[in-house]
Amino acid sequence: MEIAALLASALAYGRVQQIEKSLARLFERMGDSPFEFVVGFDRSKKRMLKDFKHRFTSGQDISDLLASIKTVLGRYGSIEKFFVSGYNPGDRNIIPALSRFCDRLLSIHTAGHKGPVPRGLRFLLAGPSGGSACKRLNLFLRWMIRCDNVDTGLWKSIEPVRLIVPVDVHIGRLCKILGFYNRKTVSLTTAVEITERFAEMEPADPVKYDFALSRIGIVENCNGGPRPACERCELGQFCHHRIVDIKSFVTTG
Repeated sequence: MEIAALLASALAYGRVQQIEKSLARLFERMGDSPFEFVVGFDRSKKRMLKDFKHRFTSGQDISDLLASIKTVLGRYGSIEKFFVSGYNPGDRNIIPALSRFCDRLLSIHTAGHKGPVPRGLRFLLAGPSGGSACKRLNLFLRWMIRCDNVDTGLWKSIEPVRLIVPVDVHIGRLCKILGFYNRKTVSLTTAVEITERFAEMEPADPVKYDFALSRIGIVENCNGGPRPACERCELGQFCHHRIVDIKSFVTTG
């Protein structure tokens, strides 16, 4: 489950239909047990991924990631134990541990290949130290740490209070409409700011709202503009007031 989730989150960019197709192709090649595939990862398995492609992620990029994860599993037994070995319960949130997680995985690759880390692997492990908003990796952590009908709760070593909202285009748009932040671009700082606003409502589990809000954009095609569907949207009263305020501001200068 850890490996499947990590790969699914790593490829979670682009259109949903394209992501689903790419993951189906990838898991078909890996067989019934992603764990066994990774533990036994060798040149023959690397050849099985050679012609894999998801947008600008290649089979070589996936192979580089799996080779590092193989080393992790050999040393720690699970991705969770590896992650937790770099986690400090005294940290304000999960960001320092996530940064260590990415940097250490990249270091494993460097140690094994005696050369610079490929650009494709850096993209798959785009961590906080590189300035990324870490949407995909925060999504992976949400799946692993939270426990409900959406998230697996597979990891028991970290509390949901430490998580950061994985801010995709839909969450970014909706949270701006709701007045959670005022920045022009979405960065990790923005994600932290959004999480802190959610924490005012649900201190122990601020990321619980992520899935429900993202559906409004993904399933209901909300783009922030007035639509007939706004009349039955539960967020309409908040969104509508902001639209009115913005129009009033533009009108009055």
